[in-house]
Amino acid sequence: MNTFQSILQGNHTPLNRGKIKTLQINVGRKCNQTCTHCHVDAGPTRTEMMDEECARKVGAWILTHKPATVDITGGAPEISEFFNYFVETARSVGSHVIDRNNLTIIETKKYAYLPEFLAENEVEVVASLPCYSAENVNAQRGDGVFDKSISALKKLNAVGYGTDLPLTLVFNPFGPKLPPSQDELEADYKRELKKHFGIVFTRLFAITNLPIARFAVELRENGQWDEYMNLLIDSFNPSTVEELMCRSTINIGWKGEVFDCDFNQMLFMQQKREEKKLFLWDVTPESMAELPILTGNHCFGCTAGAGSSCSGSLETTTA
Repeated sequence: MNTFQSILQGNHTPLNRGKIKTLQINVGRKCNQTCTHCHVDAGPTRTEMMDEECARKVGAWILTHKPATVDITGGAPEISEFFNYFVETARSVGSHVIDRNNLTIIETKKYAYLPEFLAENEVEVVASLPCYSAENVNAQRGDGVFDKSISALKKLNAVGYGTDLPLTLVFNPFGPKLPPSQDELEADYKRELKKHFGIVFTRLFAITNLPIARFAVELRENGQWDEYMNLLIDSFNPSTVEELMCRSTINIGWKGEVFDCDFNQMLFMQQKREEKKLFLWDVTPESMAELPILTGNHCFGCTAGAGSSCSGSLETTTA
């Protein structure tokens, strides 16, 4: 039993799977950015991307099971040649579609079409903007990223995002600390982005950096691993467990492998049945209920403080 499971047991807080609502598709590791906090270890030189055979199988699963939400991530998911196919397939069965967008992809010539395409298909854009100041964004995501992000946000605003269509911004802390209050931070973002750039958006997600991949390497290189893990463990909040995304999500990798979440995917914690590794076409939303949620000490990142998931904080005040 790992430490996370021991603390769940000690708090009489079981982690059980609920009704599956979301299919989260990680189409691959290729990205036009290389961010210091990236749990996917994505970047321009990565080659792992979903192929056509897998994409068509995933599309067929969506047509059959009609998940309430299809959440498309990466890397930069738009780089996948099947991104538009997943959007259009999911929308054809009435699924709500989320695009995990890094904003700068919109500023490249090949993907300049994205604001209009996303708006036409009523896709929710969940866009990374780790701060409303250029210095912090560029330090975390690379030189020039802030200006490109602001330009992309203005283009999204111009086609109705932030007013008629949902535009969610994502905050990640810079360094080994927990995010501040999501509600207070959202108010700051809205004030500053409106005042300085005329930008509006719908809501903010505050997401804790998980000690995985590139961020884990940074923690160890800086001698901060133990300190950060202790912070996550000491900040465990049992009231966040009920809302954890792993309870209602099927996450799949670029080969169609089944995971409980994108973080487990990066740690190769693939779901199995009788020692057989499972792929999306091996499961249904109903059969997932038979599988235990796989956990590790990285799970403290989702249960620390106000909690954290792909939909931001899990409660507005800590317990």
